Amino acid sequence: MTISETTYSEYDVIIVGAGILGSAAAKALGDTGRRVLLLERDLSEPDRIVGELLQPGGVNALHALGLEECLQGIDGIDCHGYGVIRDMQTVAIPYPINPVSNKEAVGKSFHHGRFVNQLRQHASAVENVTVKEATVTSLLKEQLVGEDDELVGNEKVVGVVAQIKDRSEEKFYAPLTIVADGLFSKFRKEMTTKTPDVRSYFVGFVMKDVPLPMPEHGHVILAKPSPILMYQISTHDTRILVDIPGQLPSASNGDLKRYLHDNIAPQLPDTIRTCFINALETERLRSMPNGFLPPSINNYEGMIVLGDAMNMRHPLTGGGMTVALNDVVLLRELLSPEVVPSFTDTQLVIKQMAKLHWKRKKYCTSINVLAMALYRLFAAEDEDLAVLQRGCFGYFKLGGNCIDGPCGLLSGLIQQPLVLVYHFFAVAIYAIYLEFKTGGWRQAPMNFIKIFTVLYTACVTIFPYLWSELQK
Repeated sequence: MTISETTYSEYDVIIVGAGILGSAAAKALGDTGRRVLLLERDLSEPDRIVGELLQPGGVNALHALGLEECLQGIDGIDCHGYGVIRDMQTVAIPYPINPVSNKEAVGKSFHHGRFVNQLRQHASAVENVTVKEATVTSLLKEQLVGEDDELVGNEKVVGVVAQIKDRSEEKFYAPLTIVADGLFSKFRKEMTTKTPDVRSYFVGFVMKDVPLPMPEHGHVILAKPSPILMYQISTHDTRILVDIPGQLPSASNGDLKRYLHDNIAPQLPDTIRTCFINALETERLRSMPNGFLPPSINNYEGMIVLGDAMNMRHPLTGGGMTVALNDVVLLRELLSPEVVPSFTDTQLVIKQMAKLHWKRKKYCTSINVLAMALYRLFAAEDEDLAVLQRGCFGYFKLGGNCIDGPCGLLSGLIQQPLVLVYHFFAVAIYAIYLEFKTGGWRQAPMNFIKIFTVLYTACVTIFPYLWSELQK
């Protein structure tokens, strides 16, 4: 077959991208009887430095989708919460009780590619799901026709054009196409003019056999200029991610290693530093942009955009997969055959997508806003943010609800945005209290001024992100 030759196939739904969301959605929709085509540019095991820690809220969603077996056989590590390290002091933040099982909540960390491969295998095992390795090059569209058989100017998506490995071209038709092609989506612009706002980059690599301060926990080190993440992803492998604010310097690999050696290594706990320095010499450094993309409503006929293509947050809190899997649970409900008998009813699909946009706020708002707000606090670019950072660390040290609430939000177990607002401003007030307590009467005049500047900083940190969640 030459490049000009084309074959035609028709399905109920085409899914572009066999990552976390795409693979889970293929399985979920296939289980409801839909004929699903799952297209992926490269079906070999993915190799990424993010998407490696699934929060308990994501584990719950995985169980709801019947995909819990995907966490088995990948040498994953149970995660029971976080350890936050500041000035070499560590505070433990365990997960609260899981409201679904009424037992201790447990997350899972793993090599990203092994988990994705499991999801793909479970999707392909569904009888009416077809998985193909192909690069989607364009969307197939047709103009909409009005009541008088006149063209009305609008278009709808009716399928995709894909290039197969032998460079032949195929056209696949379906009344619904789900775009889940990730951070660098080339089809996002069909739905929204919003683009990712990249705030920083993660530089990451694997350290071998690291004695972590808190085994089976994620670790956040409040370093300068921004936080560092560590978590074990297999029996012998621990991922470390160093956040670099702004644009990634156009420096050589050697310059980047020197920066990490000279500036980051001294801020690590003694038990980590030697492993970090050794890994710098032996492991390959990888980078990944960290961006924010507020969600948009899906109102393009014949197409739905989901996953990182539609909504992103800083991966500091590891919430991306939890949001994606919960989106699939909700998508399966809203597009069930009982509610939408046929995807050819594009207006009904659009109506259901409007419901998805607002219903998902219950879980995604807390995760999205918390990730961005915590990143600002932990990066602490000015003195008022530094006050909030000290207050946040002190708030965690109080224990009880002061860690159960924030960790419940972070883990996706508490799905109440107002709880986030309560704890965020509780942190701000506690931060001001600590300034008065440590400053004494001599610093009282300055601390009275800080009441207003710190509260203002708290407001401009959280409210813009909350406002973005209220938009279409």
